Amino acid sequence: MIRTGLAVMALLALSACATASAETTLDHPEARSFAVTLDPSAQVDAALASAAANDTHVLLVMGANWCHDSRALAGWLEKPRFQDLIAKEYELVFVNVGMPQTGDGHNLDIAQRFGLDELPGTPNLLVIDGSGALVNAETATGWRNAASRSEDGIYDELARLAR
Repeated sequence: MIRTGLAVMALLALSACATASAETTLDHPEARSFAVTLDPSAQVDAALASAAANDTHVLLVMGANWCHDSRALAGWLEKPRFQDLIAKEYELVFVNVGMPQTGDGHNLDIAQRFGLDELPGTPNLLVIDGSGALVNAETATGWRNAASRSEDGIYDELARLAR
């Protein structure tokens, strides 16, 4: 009887931890940014149409909520100065790509659509002009160090790519 009671208490404690962890993760904008969506290709298409109509670029961030660099980049993009730049120059889309470096990638066809055959890690930051051309092919997959980049460095690069 005591064992059954202890087992029930242990299960309740574990389920409470799992629930609290999931809720805590979803309370952070950087985690919500990489939520799995039903049709990310449609989101990219809508952003491309908007970019063409508004003479802006698409800022396509392909990452994952488990990745500290993806979360760091998403966190920077939530800051007011980035929000102002994005509102003026970009159509922002986040796409969850899972773990492409381990063979468990998702939505990789979106990267391939813009000429990137592989995503060696996360995050990847693609800047696409209104005609659908990838502006930063040489740097798109080089954002795996986003957590260690400076705010000014990231901002300056996004401002430069918007021109």
